[in-house]
Amino acid sequence: MENELSQILVGWLVAAGPLALLSFALVPASWLDRQPLQTSRVGAMISLAVFAVALATAVARVRFGALDVSFALAGPFRLGVHLDNLSVIVLVLVAFLLAVVTRFSVNYLAGDPAQGRFTRWLCLTGGSVLTLVISGNMIQFALAWSATSFCLHQLLVFYPERTGAILAARKKFIISRMGDACMLGVIVLMFQTFHTWEFSEVLRAARQMHESGAGLHPVAINAICFLLVAGAMLKSAQFPFHSWLPDTMETPTPVSALMHAGIINAGGFLIIRLSPLMTLSPLAMSTLALFGAFTALFASLVMLTHASVKRSLAFSTVAQMGFMMLECGLGAFGLALLHLVAHSLYKAHAFLSSGSIVNLAKSAWVPTARPNAHPLSLAAAFAAAIALALGCAGLFGVDYLHERGALVLGCTFAMALAYALWNLWSQSPDLKGAWFGALSGGGLAVAYFALERIFVGLLGERAWANEHLNSWPGLLLISALLGLFLFVLVIQTELPNWANRPWLQAVYVHARNGFYFTTLANRTVAALWPVKPFRSEPDKP
Repeated sequence: MENELSQILVGWLVAAGPLALLSFALVPASWLDRQPLQTSRVGAMISLAVFAVALATAVARVRFGALDVSFALAGPFRLGVHLDNLSVIVLVLVAFLLAVVTRFSVNYLAGDPAQGRFTRWLCLTGGSVLTLVISGNMIQFALAWSATSFCLHQLLVFYPERTGAILAARKKFIISRMGDACMLGVIVLMFQTFHTWEFSEVLRAARQMHESGAGLHPVAINAICFLLVAGAMLKSAQFPFHSWLPDTMETPTPVSALMHAGIINAGGFLIIRLSPLMTLSPLAMSTLALFGAFTALFASLVMLTHASVKRSLAFSTVAQMGFMMLECGLGAFGLALLHLVAHSLYKAHAFLSSGSIVNLAKSAWVPTARPNAHPLSLAAAFAAAIALALGCAGLFGVDYLHERGALVLGCTFAMALAYALWNLWSQSPDLKGAWFGALSGGGLAVAYFALERIFVGLLGERAWANEHLNSWPGLLLISALLGLFLFVLVIQTELPNWANRPWLQAVYVHARNGFYFTTLANRTVAALWPVKPFRSEPDKP
């Protein structure tokens, strides 16, 4: 009885944060208009209190263990809280980012007459995301998923006189409704298959199916997983549904920071949350990995062609989300969670400090032009990177022979490390530079594998990997992925030598225009939902 009471109290503690933020919906619009600065300050204080509650929730998770509390509403519909290590990590992360963003917006929008309205929608958006994170069942998750989109839409159209912002918001709105349709399909099929929407029961059934080695309804399971993949791709701006994210740069910077650091991760969070269920469909996992890898490479190429700081950061987010989907598709869910946390913190800082980038660039030291990649130098960098990766993998118990997903990501890490070492050794081609590069590379490798093992342990789902990677089609997929990343590495190292070639200049022009997928998407949305010129109301006498 005492344990049940403590779980209920912890459940209310977890729900207190989202409820406090969602209470902004009850504030009259007239008061928001009369007291915009005071509203913004109140929102910042509430967000800080919510972060404190999130930290208290983490302590309660350590003290009382996993939490699963629900209350019946009507029939099979329940309202509840599902709290595990994944929920706690993302809850603290989002609460922290929201506290920083709301405090930043107090000064950023000071003097704007609509600051009160902005604060309300910012807090409602944050509350919806936190509700999504702690949701105990698929119905509650889908409602929070849709609420996040609707609240974010109000922030994207904060400046109605900006035609580009309105077009981007409408494009995002249409894509989000497609994602909602996927969630509706998941809800229907999940209940037909498992006779419940509760995450704890669905995950328990998925684990039992793994252990027994037989699926109850393989067709339904595959359908659910493919709908989850489609919903995650739509929510996290994956190719070809990516163009709305770079086009939303006309919104206030706090919106960009929260959107790129928190909201855009919802797709990856969904896949990680249902990872035992997702791995019952190796084909869906491989599809996710393939689309994620292509998105990462596509967006990285386009990002390099943009001079605009915020637009380049936006394409960077698309690429990072693609890489996160690749990690999920390969079954590396612990690494995907680590990626989610690291990218969120980095991208929030990048957007909130984007205004000082120009001054920093002007005062920064500009290195001399790098030489072309010498075959021996590149081979030495590769050899050193592979040795460091294999050594650290063995140190932390990573079995590349049986964990094919870890093999792909380990090779990708080795390529990135080789590129970094080659850069360093090109600038300092002496013994001191060689030792510094080796020590730095070793430190990076140790940090990478140590953090990956920690997050794998926190998530506790390492057993559910993508078994499809052990088959011949899986090996072909692995070869294709490694070939693509190796091709990009060669392009980067040989770029100085190819810069004046006509074919590369032509590719640059096409990449600068996003290979025209953005133009096609804009024309389609404009035809379906035309944007009328903004007309401000005349001043009253």
